[in-house]
Amino acid sequence: MIIVLKPSVSEKEIERILESINDFGYKAETVKGEARTIIGAVGNQKEKQQHMNLLGQLPGVEAVVPIMQPNKLGSREFKNDDTSFEVGNTIVGGNKLTVIAGPCSVESEDQIHSIAESVKTGGGTILRGGAFKPRTSPYTFQGLGEEGLKFLKDAGDSVGLPIVTEVLDVKDLDLICQYADMLQIGARNCQNYALLKEIGKTKKPVLLKRGMSTSLNEFLLCAEYLLAEGNMSVALCERGIRTFETATRNTFDINAIPVLKEKTHLPVIADPAHGTGYWQYVSPIAYAAIAAGSDGLAVEVHNNPEIALSDGGQSLKPKKFNIMVEKSRIIANAIGKDI
Repeated sequence: MIIVLKPSVSEKEIERILESINDFGYKAETVKGEARTIIGAVGNQKEKQQHMNLLGQLPGVEAVVPIMQPNKLGSREFKNDDTSFEVGNTIVGGNKLTVIAGPCSVESEDQIHSIAESVKTGGGTILRGGAFKPRTSPYTFQGLGEEGLKFLKDAGDSVGLPIVTEVLDVKDLDLICQYADMLQIGARNCQNYALLKEIGKTKKPVLLKRGMSTSLNEFLLCAEYLLAEGNMSVALCERGIRTFETATRNTFDINAIPVLKEKTHLPVIADPAHGTGYWQYVSPIAYAAIAAGSDGLAVEVHNNPEIALSDGGQSLKPKKFNIMVEKSRIIANAIGKDI
């Protein structure tokens, strides 16, 4: 349900309303707009109508209305204005086009420092890199673990970029939180609800990637697990879905961007690297995604992709990355965004 507060509501009245919401067994999330403050309450459905009536009688409450969408806190019903949030020294969402870039895997200290410089020079705003890698084969490179996190953090600090890296397992969460500015949940873990709950509790910004066979409604409910834990700093990432087509690694679902933008206030990031699997298709799909309304891009950049330990075939060399960002800026400016 949504509790709409009167413009004249006092802080003491808000505290009393929040206490009542908690006493009724709901989790509350407060959103302060320019003209109105609203509180979203999710949980206890059994006595919902009775609780709505009681909350509606409290001082400072103007109206109590049900949220009809299954994705309660992520829906446009709960919050119509687009969400934006800080990740280190940058903003994700709003009128800014986020550019997340870096190698699939952190391979060495020299490698990640070199790529970090290229990402920063080329216009990237967040540095990415995997320290714990989910690989199809157990015999391929699995990442450097904590050593990789240290290299990634040092590289980001050296060029002034916040970092994002993937969390595979709850047991690694505390360690990764010591280094990362943003936590990535990969496609394989999109519907790992136990992991989603624990990451939601950290309140760290999250990049949630869509599962390869996850419908958009399912995707929104995955995000809801994070939001329900009080973490409203969530960005949704379209990274391609599995179809019958074999010409590309995945099929990038361009439709997903406007659909998600209609259904949720959360930022939407496009990943044309995983969406195509081939470097020569990354830039064209990136441009299309921005034109479709994406709030940002997540691409892979490698200084020597021919010998990359993972995903070299879909990685842009620094020069290609620079060109992509410059052209992306033109398209972004045309639709009211900037890098």
